[in-house]
Amino acid sequence: MPRTNYKFEKRQKELAKIKKKEEKRLRKQDKNKSDAEENRLNDTDSEAVNSDEDPVIPEGIQKPPAQT
Repeated sequence: MPRTNYKFEKRQKELAKIKKKEEKRLRKQDKNKSDAEENRLNDTDSEAVNSDEDPVIPEGIQKPPAQT
């Protein structure tokens, strides 16, 4: 009966662990990228008026904060 090659099994287990760790790192990286993109799109502190757009200013306002 052949003997079990423990070194081979140990190395295979080690490689599987490294692969699983790398996959987890990539999943986290993708999640962080998508979260950052979503936050950027939903950011309420971003510009309300783009620089190429004319702001709507109600009549009677002499010095609106949009014009600096």
